[in-house]
Amino acid sequence: MSSARDHRLRSAVAATAYQKEWFADLRRQAAAGAPIALANADAPLELLRAMGIPYVVNQWWASIIAAKRLDEPSLAAVAERGLPDDSRQYDVLPLGAQDLPAGRAPWGGLPEPSFAIAERSGDVTHKIFEQWGRRPGTETFLLSRTGAVPAPEGWWDLVPHEWESVFGADRIDLLQGEIELLIAWLAERTGTDLDRQELARVMARANEQAEWNRRTRDLIAAARPLPVAVTDSIPSVMVPQWHRGTQWAVDAAHALHDEVAERIAGGIGVWPDEKRRLMWIGRGLWTDLDMYRSFQEEFSAVFVWSMYLALGADGYLRYGDDPVRALAARFVGLTDLLYVPPMSSSWYVKEALAHGVDGVVHLVADDTPGSGLITTALEDAGIPVLDIRASNADARSTGDVRRRIAEFIRTRVPARS
Repeated sequence: MSSARDHRLRSAVAATAYQKEWFADLRRQAAAGAPIALANADAPLELLRAMGIPYVVNQWWASIIAAKRLDEPSLAAVAERGLPDDSRQYDVLPLGAQDLPAGRAPWGGLPEPSFAIAERSGDVTHKIFEQWGRRPGTETFLLSRTGAVPAPEGWWDLVPHEWESVFGADRIDLLQGEIELLIAWLAERTGTDLDRQELARVMARANEQAEWNRRTRDLIAAARPLPVAVTDSIPSVMVPQWHRGTQWAVDAAHALHDEVAERIAGGIGVWPDEKRRLMWIGRGLWTDLDMYRSFQEEFSAVFVWSMYLALGADGYLRYGDDPVRALAARFVGLTDLLYVPPMSSSWYVKEALAHGVDGVVHLVADDTPGSGLITTALEDAGIPVLDIRASNADARSTGDVRRRIAEFIRTRVPARS
């Protein structure tokens, strides 16, 4: 059996190259006067795609800022404006990075957006996006965040077609109405109305992409040993997610599936002698991506799961005749799937068991509700959990993560024979 240690996924390399080229083109469009949007990950991105409005996802841009080790100066810029630099760092990093000196921002910097679009999640997200709306030339549009309803058992099998029963018609009605308001708001400012047939085509391609992600997730869950490192699967999955609804994204998801299948057939393993399989719950640790592979040599431990592929597999499939309503159903409960028990906790247990997980590292951010119930559900299933309370995008809070994980593996995650 051979090792994938020194061989990155072709799809990861291709996705990263594509994203850099796309961002350079977005900067050229903005320089020529095209309006661009900054959107939170839980905003209805497919609408922007269908209306031809280029957009940057706030969380993706934050991950680039953190990966380039610009989290500290960006947060310092936030503090200089009299705003908290120790709360919701992942969401606020892009706001701080806009004030970095010319030439210091990653990839040439984010052009000033014309539109800032987000959901009113918690007490803070809307305040961050209101700050964007105070910048010259930027307007903010906020969508409502509604409360979760009790999750039907096995919701992941229901949401593609029976989403009304999972999220409730009232919640979907509200978001659908607000998306219609957003359509009118954008049309008034851009002079371009929504082509609903184009939105239906975008939704169909996004569903096709999610189906490929499901197949890939299932391949990885069943494979022994792990055929691909999470540091490769994350860009291979997430870059196409930010282009969801395009043919390129469908093709990229298909290519990832085929490459994973090829590795499994070739007997390639990230660490062929793996003895411990770990799960990472929470956002990616962008300030230290090398961490995910740092426990292989000493402990024969591999991270087999992160939320990105799994959410791409179970979180986005929505079939329906009305594309606006299906879009509302896609986003109305997206954060519930990750954070609100029992919907979230039952899903994490399902994924942990399917992937043969021996231990879980649970990164708990300051905006993560229900974290204790998620941890309890996993431990009740016989899986030890290490809770780490920190921000994934602020290196000041994660300095001892490697030491804590090593101690957790050593004391609570026995090696498989």
